[in-house]
Amino acid sequence: MRIMAAAYGGIGFAGGFAAAAEPRPPPADAAMRIAGAELVATPDGALWWAAERMLVVADLHFEKGSTFARRGQLLPPYDTGDTLGRLARVVERFAPRVVVALGDSFHESEAAGRLLPQHAETLAALQRGREWVWIAGNHDPEIGGRAGGVELGELAVGPLRFVHEPRKGAAPGEIAGHLHPVVRVVGRSGSTRRRCFAQDGSRAVLPAFGAYAGGLSLFHRAFAGLFGAELKPFVCGRDAVYAISREKLRAD
Repeated sequence: MRIMAAAYGGIGFAGGFAAAAEPRPPPADAAMRIAGAELVATPDGALWWAAERMLVVADLHFEKGSTFARRGQLLPPYDTGDTLGRLARVVERFAPRVVVALGDSFHESEAAGRLLPQHAETLAALQRGREWVWIAGNHDPEIGGRAGGVELGELAVGPLRFVHEPRKGAAPGEIAGHLHPVVRVVGRSGSTRRRCFAQDGSRAVLPAFGAYAGGLSLFHRAFAGLFGAELKPFVCGRDAVYAISREKLRAD
């Protein structure tokens, strides 16, 4: 594993920050400490806790495309396959003992029943030989048996508590999703909007992992009251995670 917490230098960001033809290097992760736990943020948007061999992802939003299609808004129906493919790569990379999905794993509770057979088989293969925890989200308060794994409202392990929606005020050790944090980073070639891990050493909100999940600016009022003065986003580039100084961040 190659770990780094680099200062932003314009490397690996889409939209003119790196040449598309360059060969992709091994992922460069960023180490962070939350409530004393040593964690690793990956460019994919996953969080790795080596001490527990735990992989954490947020807001997969499987079957968002098919959910929209049922409501008459047609989207290309490839989001679940894409998200599963990226999830499979990060699972293969870390070989976790347990995977925790922080809610909104399915875009609606009924979506698990719409998984294509090949996608259901891929999910079952990823779960084989390890624990798999689905934290309940606002989109999927119940998932049903076809998704496998165990469904919980929240999960506490050591100093950390894994939930879907972050609570206002102090919440040491809380690892949440729900808000899909993104930031706009200003660099030499312009600016780019990227997913990020929002964290201040006490708690963290993970970026959305799903292909169609979208993002909410870290400057949005929904983040008010969550973080202290030590807020430092870790920004997901193409192949690396970057600790970005706040003067390089802009609101949308």
